[in-house]
Amino acid sequence: MGLHKDRIVLAYSGGLDTSVAIGWIQEQTGREVVAVAVDVGQGGEDLQVIRQRALDCGAVEAYVADARDEFAEEYCMPALKANALYEGKYPLVSALSRPVITKHLVRAARQFGATTVAHGCTGKGNDQVRFEVSITSMAPDLDCIAPVRDLALTRDVAIDYAERHNLPIETTKHNPFSIDQNVWGRAIETGYLEDIWNAPTKDVYTYTDDPTYPPLPDEVIISFKEGVPVAIDGRPVTPLEAIQELNRRAGAQGIGRIDMVEDRLVGIKSREIYEAPGAIALITAHAELESVTLERELHRYKRTMEQRWGELVYEAQWFSPLKKGMDTFIDYTQQYVTGDIRMTLHGGRAVVTGRRSETSLYDFNLATYESGDTFDQSHSRGFIEIYGMTSKLAAARDVRFGRGIDFGTGNLNADN
Repeated sequence: MGLHKDRIVLAYSGGLDTSVAIGWIQEQTGREVVAVAVDVGQGGEDLQVIRQRALDCGAVEAYVADARDEFAEEYCMPALKANALYEGKYPLVSALSRPVITKHLVRAARQFGATTVAHGCTGKGNDQVRFEVSITSMAPDLDCIAPVRDLALTRDVAIDYAERHNLPIETTKHNPFSIDQNVWGRAIETGYLEDIWNAPTKDVYTYTDDPTYPPLPDEVIISFKEGVPVAIDGRPVTPLEAIQELNRRAGAQGIGRIDMVEDRLVGIKSREIYEAPGAIALITAHAELESVTLERELHRYKRTMEQRWGELVYEAQWFSPLKKGMDTFIDYTQQYVTGDIRMTLHGGRAVVTGRRSETSLYDFNLATYESGDTFDQSHSRGFIEIYGMTSKLAAARDVRFGRGIDFGTGNLNADN
């Protein structure tokens, strides 16, 4: 291990910027580079093709990992249990993938004797924070660098470098967007989208079809066990398979398109387009099953915690003590979240039409207004008296002190 103490592990995507970064880092620092590629369901090229390209671009070693099941089970499922939507909309597509990628970066650093980890993020986004905080949370002894941020590796420099060194990478094709995708969804930003008055055009989307002209409605039954999808239409599935199937089916109906201006961790607002058909369909179904199976106060408190959980994950705190504590609470809430949800997928919407659970707290005989009603309505009068007592006493005091409601205006009287 001591022989390779100057090695740097690089998060490698196989694209232009990270391919150039291999040689650029070696020139700028004099240190060897180990490329690490992690498949989290982003699609595209085969891992072995990416591995060979890294070696052809000058990497001394190439570590590749198929982490799709790991990502689905250990990262997407906790987010589903938390119904996690940052600022009420974004299902944390990129934020969830960074901790699992980082885990493999640290593993590769240990395996190949590296002391520094490098990533391709700029100095303006959230991902630099997510990578580096995750790295130091797992391995406080490792250093972090970002070639774009720290070594002046701009895009024009990267194109020039690739052409001068004849790197095996396409440099002429220009994509106006910055795109990050995985099995949980797809994030698109920059280009003309930075003008927040501009509407997204059709070429922005690939995970979803235009919901304006949808196919026929698609009815789906999703079965959950303790908050995790285990079957679709009665057919057993793994978490990864559940996400993949709903990406296809909900995507065909245009479900899961999100256009938002969000608050980045670094303090700026950013316009983002997301596509997350599987995530949105699953969260919709899961939240509905919780409405049937969670006790009222537990359900209320969990909803307040879900927002904070999403903020923590968005803000690079996946490994924080608070996030870990919240996970314990959320796992407790899921012990009875078992059953089936029927949904109709159509025209951009996932609409729940049926709920069924052995652990349901819904009691038909208590809820019904027909014969067979077991709710004793005679109890309600006394309940209302006690429940309204504090408000009644406070209102009487207001009247005594001339601060009651003026029924002419509907407003409270001013102080005398």
